[in-house]
Amino acid sequence: MPDPLEAGWKGEAVCEVLKDNDELRVLKCTFKPGVGHEKHYHNPHVGYTLVGGRFRITDATGTREVNVPTGYTFSKDSITSHEVLNIGETTSVYLIMEYK
Repeated sequence: MPDPLEAGWKGEAVCEVLKDNDELRVLKCTFKPGVGHEKHYHNPHVGYTLVGGRFRITDATGTREVNVPTGYTFSKDSITSHEVLNIGETTSVYLIMEYK
């Protein structure tokens, strides 16, 4: 399974590397309306929503639709996987900070 940088949407990249060193990798991921992130895994990480939006998320618990507010912070202490799709009408942008 690809990591968030390797995974894209229909062959197009959705994330870019802002910083990568021995301790941390920081990604900026941008999702236009109708664009998602194919199934991928995340190492333990912290995320921050620069611009929120409405998403359909599929993970180990099932599929749900959520509104993600601007300024929302989230974190996971274990390896996780999911697939997302921007079902809203605006572009949404996230920072993902992964521990190494």
